[in-house]
Amino acid sequence: MRLSVIGIGYLGLTHAVCMADLGHDVLALDVDEDKLGLAAKGEAPFFEPGLAPLLRKNLDDGRLRFTSSYEEAARFAQVHFLCVGTPQSPDGRADLTQVYGAAAALAPLLREACLVVGKSTVPPGTARQVMSRLRAAAPAGDDVGVAWSPEFLREGSAVQDTLEPGRLVFGVTSQSDVMTLREVYRQLLEAGTPWLAMGLETAELVKVSANAFLATKISFINEMAEVCEAVGADVVALSRALSHDDRIGGRSLSPGAGFGGGCLPKDVRAFRATGRQLGLDSLDRFLAEVEAINLGRRARLAALAQEMLGGALPGKRVAVLGVAFKPNSDDVRDSPGLDVCQRLAQAGAVVCVHDPAAMPNAARLCPELHYRSSVRAAAEAADLVLHVTEWPEYRALDPSALAAVVARPNLIDARCVLDAELWRAAGWSVRVLGQC
Repeated sequence: MRLSVIGIGYLGLTHAVCMADLGHDVLALDVDEDKLGLAAKGEAPFFEPGLAPLLRKNLDDGRLRFTSSYEEAARFAQVHFLCVGTPQSPDGRADLTQVYGAAAALAPLLREACLVVGKSTVPPGTARQVMSRLRAAAPAGDDVGVAWSPEFLREGSAVQDTLEPGRLVFGVTSQSDVMTLREVYRQLLEAGTPWLAMGLETAELVKVSANAFLATKISFINEMAEVCEAVGADVVALSRALSHDDRIGGRSLSPGAGFGGGCLPKDVRAFRATGRQLGLDSLDRFLAEVEAINLGRRARLAALAQEMLGGALPGKRVAVLGVAFKPNSDDVRDSPGLDVCQRLAQAGAVVCVHDPAAMPNAARLCPELHYRSSVRAAAEAADLVLHVTEWPEYRALDPSALAAVVARPNLIDARCVLDAELWRAAGWSVRVLGQC
């Protein structure tokens, strides 16, 4: 099929590349000429494992092109995917300017029957607003269908999540739109991917409620980490035991510095705002506590660093390993690691940072920090090493070799994944969040 993808940010570019790889002819649109230039050369404007080779492959095969012209996209595609951003407004609500703006730009150019499919994360009621605006302004009128099919991408595994999704959700108003979406995703459905058709509002709620539940699960295990520290228990062992309960499961039950990134914190705040708009104060209060627990982990980590350094931070050197909000990503939006770096630097510490992918983005936000190209350089003369993002290469570090370059062998493992006994055997004083 001929598809357009409007917006080539993280979601849009990944979706465009993967749809082309499934055999569709894809025209990807954006108004940012710099992004378009990079993508047209086969360069992804962000770090995502496996995306750049797949981008180049589909460019070379002729199934993927880029444009800044809504007119060209309207003429070309049978199905248009809206993949624009929904950033956070000052009051916490999702800013739908880009969603409505894209619909407004596309609508007067839609002269034939087509389907517009939203993938952006939006509050319930947005899809019907988009439908109303499109049909009012499009020459094709009611022949313009609108569906909502939320994305469930995880940074670091977005390509796999698109090509091998756990489920496909179709928010629709007609059976014909279901059939169109089934044709778009035919290869995935033939491979056994589960799919669910439902109303527009339900589909919109699937994504925000899934993220709210995920945030709740992460905040729950981090609250248990606080309890474990208070009573002398081990949160890692506790999490392992809980994961064997099939009502709970082990996914996203890893204790640590809390969640971050451009999706989960924003979506929790937007869902809180939806609760307030609907008069559901209990939803707002519940998610407010989830958010407070999450942010409290950052304060706890900074306090523990100060404690390990004898209560005084001015002039102390701290090496921070990882500022991406998660491994296999260069995303530092709402990053727990970067937040802790700022807290320590503001308290007078000299903070040296290493991250395999995220340092350029971090340096643009926090130029006051010191960035080093290797772990060894970051740790040189350090009074404390703080492990915040669980990149695989940090697990493979030799604690004896690192001990030779630090001023004081102090380690905090904020992700509970390093072998604490191995580090202690090499002479390190080790603290692990969630352990006494």
